[in-house]
Amino acid sequence: MAKKKDNNKKPEVHDELKGFDIKINEFGEIVSSFGVDKINSFLDENVEDKKLKDLSSSADEEE
Repeated sequence: MAKKKDNNKKPEVHDELKGFDIKINEFGEIVSSFGVDKINSFLDENVEDKKLKDLSSSADEEE
């Protein structure tokens, strides 16, 4: 018989996101321990948007 994975472990998260928890309730709504604004500001600071990077390089070429 195959071993079952231990799904009770919490994943490693960035230090700024300690305590972040996200779930989907019985109505299909996403419930988060952090506000959307805080999550968006974290993503803006730490994740590069590939689509916007391509737009800025093509805008430079047109000038």
